[in-house]
Amino acid sequence: MDSTHLGWRTLAKRQWPLACALLFFAGSETLSEATSWWQLPGTAVVCALAVLSPRRPFDAALAAATALVASSVVLDVVDQTAGPAVLVSGVTLSEGAATMALTAILVRQASLPRVLVGVVALVLAVGFTQPLRPSYWERYYADVDYSGPTFWQQVLAGAVLLVLSVGTGLYFRARDRERATTLRAEVAAAQHAERMALARELHDVVAHYVTGIVVHAQAAQAVPAAAQEVLPIIAQSGNEALTAMRRLVGTLRGAETDAAPAATSDLADDVRQVVAQSGQPVRLSLELPSEVPPSLGRSVLRLVQESLTNTRKHAEDVTRVDVSVAVQGGAVHVVVADDGRAFKAAPVGGSGGFGLVGMRERVELLGGTFSAGQRPTGGWEVRAALPIAE
Repeated sequence: MDSTHLGWRTLAKRQWPLACALLFFAGSETLSEATSWWQLPGTAVVCALAVLSPRRPFDAALAAATALVASSVVLDVVDQTAGPAVLVSGVTLSEGAATMALTAILVRQASLPRVLVGVVALVLAVGFTQPLRPSYWERYYADVDYSGPTFWQQVLAGAVLLVLSVGTGLYFRARDRERATTLRAEVAAAQHAERMALARELHDVVAHYVTGIVVHAQAAQAVPAAAQEVLPIIAQSGNEALTAMRRLVGTLRGAETDAAPAATSDLADDVRQVVAQSGQPVRLSLELPSEVPPSLGRSVLRLVQESLTNTRKHAEDVTRVDVSVAVQGGAVHVVVADDGRAFKAAPVGGSGGFGLVGMRERVELLGGTFSAGQRPTGGWEVRAALPIAE
């Protein structure tokens, strides 16, 4: 059975309890002297269909109904009983449990017309097992004058089991609908947050350069003699805007939703604020020019923030954290090093392991270099070099 909704691995994780229960029931029936080997193929087919039914529940229900009728016909032809029968018609315990599971899964996943057709097919198939199959009770309990449950007892028992099956399916259907609604709300909220982050980034980065281009172009129009001096500035601003736009589009691939700090025109002051908010014993060293491109400044702040967060989460007995941000050789060099020891236990809140990966991707996206690891003298060190776009 092929389906795009449920993979085989997911199916195995979801259906193994049902498979084990049906295997136990079928194995117990096999050990009974009253069980005919002619019954086993039909039982195996119905149980297998119940386990696989989440992939195509409607098809599985129709196939199981057909298998029940076919098995009953075979047992009638060879004049063999179906083994110990439950209170419902002539089905065995394993066949009854499989039919209930098929009904519940069908109600949970299929559309209303298919649910009606599938449930009716299963009910009719179960009902036909009574007149078609030789009576287990009459054959093995004839000496005590017992012919099994009466017709109305079977109808009542079948109705109770049917209600339980349908009710179980409706319960899980409601749970699935609730989870889907919650997921849609979370996706919508994430999309909104991403749009807002993109809008802020466009305003802070791209609009900065575009505004400069417009201002210089207006100046050139007002004073034609100054055009030769203004045009190089416009060209440089255009190149910086294009570079910032490429970086912005590239960062969308990571779909970052973390609360990265917002860069202002003074990167040194922004770094000081991030360090102060960390609450750690930081020794800060800054060698920065008066202006750093806003898009680059945001990445520098993110690297410092994430490195300090990793120190707080993964290191203990930290007495000093050295943070250095300096411009050398046309690049911003960021170094964050601590003297702590790694926690022996898992960090508080757990760790997804994406911090270093995110920092490396951010630096490589900007064409820089990144390294992180333990220091020979103890502690952890993060190094990054981010080139300044020209």
